[in-house]
Amino acid sequence: MKRFFFFFMFLALLLVIAGIWSWQQNRYSKGILRLEVIAPSEVTMGEEITYTVRWKNNGNTSLENPTLVFEYPQGSLPTDGEQTRITESLTEIYPGQEQTRQFNARLFGKEGEVKEAKAFLNYSPKNLSARFESETKGTSVITFVPLNFELDLPSRTESDQQFQFALNYFSNSEFPLANLRIKIEYPSGFAFKDASPRPLGENEWKVGVLNKAEGGRISIRGTLQGKLEELKVFKATLGSWKEGEFTLLKEVTKGIAIAEPQLQITQLINGNDPSVVSPGDLLHYEIQFKNVSGRNLENLFLIVNLEGKAYDYGSLRSPVGLYQSGDNSIVWEARDVPKLRFLGRGDTGKVEFWIHAQKTIEQFSLEDKNLLLRTRVVLSDLREEFDVKVNSRLSVNQKAFYQDEVFGNQGPLPPRVGERTTYTVVWEAQNLFNDVKGAKVKAFLPANAELTGKVFPENSSLTFDSVSREVVWLPGDLNAGTGTISPSASVAFQIALTPSSVQFGGIAQLMGQVQITGDDIWTVQTLFGTDLSLDTTLPDDSSSQGKGIVQ
Repeated sequence: MKRFFFFFMFLALLLVIAGIWSWQQNRYSKGILRLEVIAPSEVTMGEEITYTVRWKNNGNTSLENPTLVFEYPQGSLPTDGEQTRITESLTEIYPGQEQTRQFNARLFGKEGEVKEAKAFLNYSPKNLSARFESETKGTSVITFVPLNFELDLPSRTESDQQFQFALNYFSNSEFPLANLRIKIEYPSGFAFKDASPRPLGENEWKVGVLNKAEGGRISIRGTLQGKLEELKVFKATLGSWKEGEFTLLKEVTKGIAIAEPQLQITQLINGNDPSVVSPGDLLHYEIQFKNVSGRNLENLFLIVNLEGKAYDYGSLRSPVGLYQSGDNSIVWEARDVPKLRFLGRGDTGKVEFWIHAQKTIEQFSLEDKNLLLRTRVVLSDLREEFDVKVNSRLSVNQKAFYQDEVFGNQGPLPPRVGERTTYTVVWEAQNLFNDVKGAKVKAFLPANAELTGKVFPENSSLTFDSVSREVVWLPGDLNAGTGTISPSASVAFQIALTPSSVQFGGIAQLMGQVQITGDDIWTVQTLFGTDLSLDTTLPDDSSSQGKGIVQ
């Protein structure tokens, strides 16, 4: 019995000792170390601020092996390096000692966002092996974002009616903003058509770096489907990406209502609704309008604005409309067009003008490729846009020489019946406005002529079909500006002519008419070009003039 009594007494003593030890270990957990983060309560986005971490040992025991950890708020840019979590080993903190450490950074985020910095300090009280940790935080509110971000959206539009809106952005931040992205969320029923500048996909734009007093504008076109008076909401955001993390800086929402249609506009070119025209075409534009509302409309006006380098503005003819060269617009007023003066329910009317598409464009650059003819039509409150693509101009030049430095030709000149004379044929391919793929050049070789096998460059894709007597050259893909911005694609090959007796006293043909074909990548059309046949008169060889009659 006594054994059990002593056993329980011993167990109780152990529990008391363990409790005292535990109390000794934990009595330092609160109140001994005072830790705080001093931060400005309000900040402007992008300005540099200072966080002050302050700690004080309020106990009677030194704190050994202290380690300070500071975490910058999300979306911040530390002044000293890029690490957002700083760990530092401190010296021993003596009783009553107070110390500080400062951290500088710029905060990024949207207006009203609370940014929270955190500090942790862990240590061991002297003569104790256990480690303790104190933590605290400091908060700041972003009260001003020096960015203008606006959604320029009409308040109303008709269902299925094409319309245009814009996003405008401008920076007043003293600090450059990098890795910016703009994204827009379209409402249900919106069908994207195009945008300038071109987006990543259909709704995101990479802005890059934005310095103070810099900005831009994004124009978007599309159609919107919905019920009458239904509200459709667009939302746009501006922010920055860093290490896979997106920081929102600005956001804006705006609504547009579906309106009852009143007018309908259609455009015809040369009596049709083409998607593509060719350089040099004469274009007869008819802008037709119809009253689809339930009431009569009076005193309307109509404006057509022409946009695009491919228009030959000097050729424009408009018998009734007034052309204004400053903005390339044509204006029709109610006093000039009876149907604009009064348009009854269900009535239709039209205006018209004529203009050429350019054959060539002076000072053409690669930025001009993929040409468009755009007409912006304004009929009272209704706005409509029509785009027509312009084909590239694909051409080939065919020349022949006796005197040349490529092969060095031989044989009598003028040519003689039954004797062999060699000539050099040169083909040059040009392509003006759009990229073309799969270009092909071909021409027929007369029966009394043959290829000698000499070709320059030697790796040129030049073939001859002895049955059809067709010479074929494959220059491949031709970029826009080939022959203007960059050299023409070319090939030279040698032929040998042996005139027959029936050609005596006349001119002998060297090559038939040459033709070039290729697929326009922009317009998805097959293009054609030709050049005249060649004969022994050699019009391009000035040193061989007057020596073309077969002897």
